[in-house]
Amino acid sequence: MNVVTPKRFTIAEYHQLIELGFLTDGDRIELIRGELIQMTAKGTSHTVCSSILCRQLDRLLGDRAVIRGQDPIILPNQSEPEPDVVIARGRDEDYLAHHPYPEDILLVIEISDKTIDYDQITKLSLYAEAGISDYWIVNLSARQLEHYSQPYQNAQSKFSYLSKQIYLSNQSVAIPGFEDALLDLSRLVPESTSE
Repeated sequence: MNVVTPKRFTIAEYHQLIELGFLTDGDRIELIRGELIQMTAKGTSHTVCSSILCRQLDRLLGDRAVIRGQDPIILPNQSEPEPDVVIARGRDEDYLAHHPYPEDILLVIEISDKTIDYDQITKLSLYAEAGISDYWIVNLSARQLEHYSQPYQNAQSKFSYLSKQIYLSNQSVAIPGFEDALLDLSRLVPESTSE
């Protein structure tokens, strides 16, 4: 009996597909655990939140970290996701040779409206498996920020985070690694987030 299995790609093969022109920026594809995943189109609330978040982080952190918006990161589980925002160590020039690896990453942020289940299950497991210490989901529908920390693997070999904290839209939250930098959430999830 023949068994049908999907073709899984390595990061090197994925980069080859891009170099050969099979995949372009317009395709909006991520490599997740070796599979090519079509990213969901962003709504206006998502886009505005992303813009405000990057501007606030840049203001708060300045040159103390690298703030990357919707740029790839390289994970050891044959994944090259493009999170909405990443805060990485060092300077922008440090990533000329390669995208940030897990050990470079201080915080990964996903902005969720239509993708909340995917971000809370698939992306959460992916980032925990890579050992990324802090993961935020800006949950636009619930008007809150979910902060996950302390990645672990359970007895069934599933990856998740031990700690989950919820911050409401009227609160501020310290940026991991920069406890003196408080992010005002009221700007990120304004009242008019419905589309």
